[in-house]
Amino acid sequence: MSTTATNSLLLVGRVLLSGMFILSGFQKFGDPAGTAGMITGAGIPAATLLTYLVAVFEVAGGFAILTGFQTRIAAILLALFSAFTALVFHSGTIAIPGFPDAANGLLTMFNQLSMMKNLTIAGGFLALAAVGAGAFSIDARRGSVAIAA
Repeated sequence: MSTTATNSLLLVGRVLLSGMFILSGFQKFGDPAGTAGMITGAGIPAATLLTYLVAVFEVAGGFAILTGFQTRIAAILLALFSAFTALVFHSGTIAIPGFPDAANGLLTMFNQLSMMKNLTIAGGFLALAAVGAGAFSIDARRGSVAIAA
């Protein structure tokens, strides 16, 4: 594969990986209650404060990946964040009192899919951390990254 093709794929990968974090972070600023509820439900204190800190982290990390700024550091941090959220918020069984077993089973399946999605995203970020942002990035303009052909 040519260097241009590799760098183009890295750019597309960065756009795709960053989008959900940027959008999710902005959503948390607009409606923090849902995220704060999940944090409280996991038994973690200071849920509202953490919601806003996570929102800042997601937006900043997403833009770092999108623009290719400090990509390796941002990718490792977002990989850890994705793995953490997978294990803490999406690894359990859903058992809402009063819900039919089939509904709880369906919610548990969706929760498991979210866990696998987050772990898969963590893998994508680790791959990005390994190769860097590529030529179409702030890192490349600053001379802090080189991509092999």
